[in-house]
Formats: sequence, structure tokens, C-alpha cells
Amino acid sequence: MAPPAALVRTARCLWQWEWQQLMGGLGPADQDGNYRRPPGAFLELPPLPGDAREPGSHVLIVGRSCPWAHRAWLVWSLRQLGTSIELEIVEPDPAEGRWRFSRPFEGCHTLAELYQRSGAKSGTRATVPALYSRRRGEICVGESARLIELLNHWPSPSGRDLDPPAQQERTGSWREQLQHAVNDGVYRCGFARNQAAYDRAETSLFEVLGSANAALGSGNPWLSGPDLSLADVVLFPTLIRMELVYAPLFGCSRLPLWQMPDLWAWRSRFYGLPGVADTCCDRAWRQDYFGALFPLNPSGIVPAGPPLATLVVKAPAA
Repeated sequence: MAPPAALVRTARCLWQWEWQQLMGGLGPADQDGNYRRPPGAFLELPPLPGDAREPGSHVLIVGRSCPWAHRAWLVWSLRQLGTSIELEIVEPDPAEGRWRFSRPFEGCHTLAELYQRSGAKSGTRATVPALYSRRRGEICVGESARLIELLNHWPSPSGRDLDPPAQQERTGSWREQLQHAVNDGVYRCGFARNQAAYDRAETSLFEVLGSANAALGSGNPWLSGPDLSLADVVLFPTLIRMELVYAPLFGCSRLPLWQMPDLWAWRSRFYGLPGVADTCCDRAWRQDYFGALFPLNPSGIVPAGPPLATLVVKAPAA
């Protein structure tokens, strides 16, 4: 027997109120319901350390599911920095809402402990990525946009420069657009507090993706020109998660990516670069997003999704 209509109305009102409270725990919003990413710690770009060439002098701390960590992991991989910078992967702890080391790291069990030991204020969000200096015994930088710039200047056996001088103006312009409309944009869709906030974020997201598709259709293989750049690096973690996470969970589903053929081909091309596939952990992405974001998926059910391999092949005919 169906529940009484009055009970349904009451339950709906209570759930909507509880949902607003729970969403506040995921991330703040302004008075218009637009998601605003909270500030972190260790935000400044430090100078290149004097011991940058020493093997094992630094540790890059990442989480598999985090797109911000993914961009740093990509630079580390593309520039072959493993000899001087070790990689440490932390695991999510949904029950506590924090990152945890699989084994004690420098005497710490959680990333929050390492942040506090590095001088962060109590209560500061402990986020990935983070670059840790063994000599100094502290985190050097925890802001992904600054960290990828530092890693691009790190002594590298590959010699690859991800900020080619001839493309720097275009690369900078794309990075600025992508940060707001795409990288943050998918979260602004998923964490919007009302329809109007979602509509603003979703419109901006697909406008910029359309511009990227058009730019890639102009003849260059990469976003800002003939050479791979940091603009490509910051776009890839969002686009590789699109069908697997952001479309079904965050409502970023207006247009399937295969209907933007130049962007689809770009994603496949990037995925094919040496070392990139090793940074892509699609099972962890789905488990962590669908399993941890309770207000967006209260059942905890992790739905089936397309195999990653089907998203990095030639696009079907439109």
C-alpha cells in the first residue's frame, strides 16, 4: 500500500532540509546556491628546492580518485620524475571524510596529521596532491595549479617542457577558462544547491567544452598548439571521468563526448601517451565518488559503467 500523501510531503521537506545540511559538509555555497571550492593550505609556489636532483628527496602524495591529484601525477609521469620524487598513494576513508596512508608515513597515519605537522592550522582541509620534502620534514606545496608548475621546472631526464614558450599565452588562457568552467565546473554542477545554480554551471561547462572541441578541430593536435602543454594536462582528468562519474552523478550529461569528435580524439591521443594509462584507475573513481558522496547517492549503490577501454578508442559515427 502506498504511503499517505501527507507523509510523503513531510518526508520530502525533511529530506530536502537534511540534504542542504549534508551538502554544506561537502562544500560551501554562496547565497545564490553556487558551489565555492573552499581554500586549502600550502598554496604558494615555492622556489625549486636545492636538493631537487637528489633521489628520493621528495614525495608526491596523490589519491587515485582525485582529479586535482591526477594532474600532478600526470606531470610526474610525463616528465619521468620518479628518480627524484617518490609516489605515495593515499586511500579515502569515507567514514571519517579524510585521506589515510596505507602504512604509516613519516609517523603519520592520515594526511591530516601530516598537514598539521607541516604547520597547517587545526581544521584545515588536508587535500591531495601534496609535495613533501624529506629534508625539511614538511609539505612544500598543496595547491595543484602551483604544484604542476613546480613539477614542470623540476630537473627531468625526459627534458619535456609542458609550458612551451611559443604557446604560453594560449596555454595560460586555456588553463584559466578550464579551471573555472570545467575542472571546478563539474563540481559546480554536482554540488549546486538549486536549479538556477546548476543551470549556470552546466551552461558554462558545455560552452567551454564546445570551444575546446572547435580549437582542436583547427589542425593542432593539442589544445594550445602543436605541442603538449599544461592546458592539456588540466583538461584530461576531468574528461576521462566524464562518462564514468560526472555525467551520471553530477548531471553533466547534456551532450555525450562522442558528439564532440575532436575532443574525443584528443582524449584518446592523450591517453595513449607513455605512462598515462597507469594513472587512470576507473574502478577506484567510481567506487570513491558513488560510494563516498552520500548526499548525491544515498543508496551507496555503485552503478555499472562503460569500460574505460571503450572511451579511448575511435569515436562512433555521429
